[in-house]
Amino acid sequence: MAKLSKRHSHSLFALLQSAITCAVAAAIASPPFFPVGAFVGQWISAWLLSWLVMLPLVLLLAPWLRRLSDRLTEDDTP
Repeated sequence: MAKLSKRHSHSLFALLQSAITCAVAAAIASPPFFPVGAFVGQWISAWLLSWLVMLPLVLLLAPWLRRLSDRLTEDDTP
């Protein structure tokens, strides 16, 4: 199995994290479409739109959020 270089780890994490988060959020928002039989179409449409918006945001904001969380926490190992 071919693997990506470690230097792409941040981008791969952002891609996977944003795809999964958007899929779950779209599924949570789509149940009203069950009665009209449009759940799958609505879910895919909502997921794709939200993912296209979130992926660039995650890529841009993740380093800043990591630094912020590092500043707000401390190492408690002895």
